[in-house]
Amino acid sequence: MEGRLTHPLIEIMDSTLRDGEQTSGVSFLPHEKLMIARMLIEDINVDRIEVASARVSQTDKEAVKLVCRYAERIGMLNKVEVLGFVDGNLSLDWIDSCGCKNINLLAKGSLRHCKLQLYKTPDEHVEDILRSLDYADKLGIGVNIYLEDWSSGMQDSPEYIYHLMERLSNTNIKRFMLPDTLGITNPLQVIEFFRKMRKRFPDVHFDFHAHNDYDLAVSNSLAAVLCGAKGIHVTVNGLGERCGNAPLASVQVILKDQFRARTNIKEDKLNDVSRLVEEYSGIAIAPNQPIVGDNVFTQVAGVHADGDNKDNLYCNPLVPERFGRSREYALGKNSGKANIALNLQKLGLELTPEQMAKVTQRITELGERKEIVTQDDLPYIVNDVLKHTTPEEKVKLISYMVTSTYGLKPIASIKVEIGGKQYASESTGDGQYDAFVKALRKIYKKYLDRTFPILANYAVTIPPGGRTDALVQTVITWRNGDKMIRTRGLDADQTEAAIKATLRMLNIFEEQSSPSSP
Repeated sequence: MEGRLTHPLIEIMDSTLRDGEQTSGVSFLPHEKLMIARMLIEDINVDRIEVASARVSQTDKEAVKLVCRYAERIGMLNKVEVLGFVDGNLSLDWIDSCGCKNINLLAKGSLRHCKLQLYKTPDEHVEDILRSLDYADKLGIGVNIYLEDWSSGMQDSPEYIYHLMERLSNTNIKRFMLPDTLGITNPLQVIEFFRKMRKRFPDVHFDFHAHNDYDLAVSNSLAAVLCGAKGIHVTVNGLGERCGNAPLASVQVILKDQFRARTNIKEDKLNDVSRLVEEYSGIAIAPNQPIVGDNVFTQVAGVHADGDNKDNLYCNPLVPERFGRSREYALGKNSGKANIALNLQKLGLELTPEQMAKVTQRITELGERKEIVTQDDLPYIVNDVLKHTTPEEKVKLISYMVTSTYGLKPIASIKVEIGGKQYASESTGDGQYDAFVKALRKIYKKYLDRTFPILANYAVTIPPGGRTDALVQTVITWRNGDKMIRTRGLDADQTEAAIKATLRMLNIFEEQSSPSSP
């Protein structure tokens, strides 16, 4: 493979703080740029970071100064770069005043851009670039050069590009950076164009800068590496103008796993930097985003969990520990015993087959109404199913209906079985649960001529440690004479959780009221 043989070590340049900030609605504060830059340089160990465009704003200038002071302090100022323009040295002065020592000079990589945007001939544009190079040399600023719209140029005016390269390839430019500015190429075109460039200019360092308009940014980046690109440009989470750029995490793992290429990236912090950028940018990571999405290391199907339990049959090289994460087994209607067993194993809980069957049934019921039950919810489900199971239920709920209409009090209609006989009742209340309890009280008073315990306290919480809205825990305290009864109910619905707690209370109440009770 050409890319493996000629350039086994690939430079990674991250442009989150420049091109990524061109995402609609994204604007990083100076301290946010500093925090992201620190993580990219120290924790992720990218080779270079592009932190701003010159002359955009005073706020950006303060941000670049912050990043450069930090980078200089740790001896990594050479990693910091700023996009600048062929503008009579204004960009170079701006970059120099920030303390930065590298400019990514934006030149025109297509004849149309040169003629229709600059209104200059190719030779006039080259002369302007050469003057910028001379001035950068006097300032001690290193130069990389973007050939903007290069992919269009290779399609429409390749001789223009070759002319620029012939004039500039023997200068002090460190890297020629070839962007697919409009995101129009496919991997076969990238291979063709790169081969042509490298055949004519074999000793030049070429970078590739992809855009994702056709969802090909990663594929195009890898095609460029295959054909000799020494550097790839990425952004965290694929941020960037329009459809974004090639995501750092995806490019890294494919280079390593599929191409056996070497980079300097430290993978165990890729998830951390993704979360930091997600927080600062306000752009949420899709749950199914490879490597960093919430769902990518979560097995839902029970057969997959069973396979993992039998010698990791459903695992691939993208093991979560590699990225500072862990594999999870979702709990829901599709999970089955294998998922539940693996989650219980992680928690150190052991259940009998009969107990496992009851817990599995309960999770399946919850999964029918809520998509995911988390591992954090599991101890509370186990407790709810097993701790409060009574040998014989003397009070059973046969059916109930509660309604709530704007401007009217809620109505409850219930049917219960007490001591083997069924009773029905209706009532209104100040809330759905209040209506349910009043209907129960009517049954006890009218048909059984018995008192009903008094509600002393009612509390609703999300179970401690729970990370989803799958469960609500209701804890109700009742007073029956001088005795207190405290019961819990757990469900996805608050009213149903309270009803379960109430039925448990009634079974305890009936047990205490039984003549055989001590």
